[in-house]
Amino acid sequence: MVWQPRLVRRVDAAGQLSVSLGHALLDDYLAFVASRGRPNTLLATAYDLKVFFTVVRKEPAAVVTADIFAFITAQRAPRRGVKVVRLEDGEAGLSARTIKRRLASVSGLFGYLMTRDDVAVDRNPVPSGLAGRRQGATRGAPLLRTPRTLPRVLGPDEVDAVLRVLNTDRDRAMVLAMLLGGLRRCEVLALRLPDLSPGERRVFIAEGKGGHQRLVPVSAQFFAAVGEYLDRERPAVDHDRLFVVLRGPTRGRPLTAAGLDEIVHGARWRAGLPKLTCHQLRHTCLTRLREAGMALEAVQAQAGHRSIESTRVYLHLANAWLVQQYLDAAAAIDADLAEPGRQAGPGEP
Repeated sequence: MVWQPRLVRRVDAAGQLSVSLGHALLDDYLAFVASRGRPNTLLATAYDLKVFFTVVRKEPAAVVTADIFAFITAQRAPRRGVKVVRLEDGEAGLSARTIKRRLASVSGLFGYLMTRDDVAVDRNPVPSGLAGRRQGATRGAPLLRTPRTLPRVLGPDEVDAVLRVLNTDRDRAMVLAMLLGGLRRCEVLALRLPDLSPGERRVFIAEGKGGHQRLVPVSAQFFAAVGEYLDRERPAVDHDRLFVVLRGPTRGRPLTAAGLDEIVHGARWRAGLPKLTCHQLRHTCLTRLREAGMALEAVQAQAGHRSIESTRVYLHLANAWLVQQYLDAAAAIDADLAEPGRQAGPGEP
């Protein structure tokens, strides 16, 4: 194949991001993704397709299912030697989640091409799963098995250690937004002054994941930290973005994801923690809310999850909830065992 994918990013005068790979069909698909997805989705899709067509050196119309399996094999090959594996799943290559996401991007491309009547693509080469053993079986094995691992949350002492080492009121406000409100990193950075309702202690999320908006309550501690930041640190700027750079040549500009990650990394190092991420702060918030008795549907609304299945992980993380559920069930079992002569009631076995 003469064509080689080359990812090029452009931002126009209006601030709109466009991405191209140097192939007409792929660039049309990326324009389609850009029209209905967020910038991060666009960039991730473009990178996934770049990786795929760098490994599978074919035109899109020539790709077959055997190429998909060859791609999976290449992605699972050891990257830093066969003796270097992840503790999470014991694998030496890319994680199953990463490969699964890349295959989803490739499948999306071919789904798009199949709907066009000017392209010679009549099937999606990415299989939905492996066929069942019996003829006519409707359900087979998944193409890739991904481990179900629980995200790590911070303990009370670790939370106190992080809050003690933060250098500015701005940093404290951002950490509290994730720790007490369960906001995502991108949602924190996208906050604007009009999005805050201190009197109602609520925050409007205008740029949530997938473009979905929501209105969530946040603790008064967050609004107190924001007030200190606005009074003492935030420079005069010509925009309404809440969190800005405080020092250096970019002073006053909106804080970037890299900037927030650097702040969190510095806090982790000063607090002496083995790991600390923005998403870990969010997980900690949602887990504590569930442990405190917040209904799962309410946690779902707070988190901005489209599916309740994404929220169910906090049932497993909320140790106090699980312990109480077990103790209640064990007490009922013990009560039954303590009455050997008890007659079974109607409907009981």
